[in-house]
Amino acid sequence: MEPPSLNQIITNLSTFAIEVRGSGPTVVLLHANPGSSSDFNCVAGHLAAAHRVVAVDWPGYGSSPMPALETFRGAMSYRDGLVELLDVLDSEHGWGPFVLVGNSVGGFAAIGAAKERPDLIAGLVLVAPGGFTAQNPLTRLACRSLGRQSVAKRMAKPLARLYLRRRNETTRNAIATAGTIAHEPARRAVFVAIWRSFADKEHDLRHQSPPRVPTMLTWGRFDPVLPAFTDGRFAAKSLGATLHLYQTGHEPYAELPSQWLHDVEPFLAGIPATTERWMTAGTGEAS
Repeated sequence: MEPPSLNQIITNLSTFAIEVRGSGPTVVLLHANPGSSSDFNCVAGHLAAAHRVVAVDWPGYGSSPMPALETFRGAMSYRDGLVELLDVLDSEHGWGPFVLVGNSVGGFAAIGAAKERPDLIAGLVLVAPGGFTAQNPLTRLACRSLGRQSVAKRMAKPLARLYLRRRNETTRNAIATAGTIAHEPARRAVFVAIWRSFADKEHDLRHQSPPRVPTMLTWGRFDPVLPAFTDGRFAAKSLGATLHLYQTGHEPYAELPSQWLHDVEPFLAGIPATTERWMTAGTGEAS
């Protein structure tokens, strides 16, 4: 298989670095906080056998430059930047519509994009998406605590060790990435801004109408950050989606990729039956 091509897409939020591989209907991979597009290394190649796979680095992570921190609103900025990114990929390269695969803050952004631009979205594969945590004094305190520089410096890597329950090359690299938060102030500033944004009322999706696109919901049974028993069940009810559970932590696509793909690939294959444009997506290349 050919190696992925590297591209940069300029938006008002920042420049997005993306890796593109394969051809066909487009699947966009959106990682959690912290992380990078490499978190999807276990599944991207498999998906690229039948799809164009666009793996995104959120601004401030991976190969994407920093956003302007004075106006950065964490999860909400990622949501709005994603809409602009997808619009560019569709209008300039003809790659839409898209299936968005979003984990955690990536899932929150994917839901927001689907509600804002349903014409661009063929479906959603959500992996423990943010936005379904009950907002109460305890959860707000947790978000604001991890939204402090001093706490993030000490806790980002131990937290990653806790929420990634299974070890392989991909999860070990993800834990190492979380460790950079301790000694890279710029990335730490992004990390804490995103955590603070989780306590914002605008981040609460529990009582909002769901996006009107085919939606698959996947979750790690042992996720300690967004527990399946509470957040997962509420997300399933709010989205009207079946909850698919895995014996993993926060990233089942990295921890048990074969099992996750076993469920996700049939979902992707079923989308053409309801979304003709997804089946006939363009084959242009980025420049």
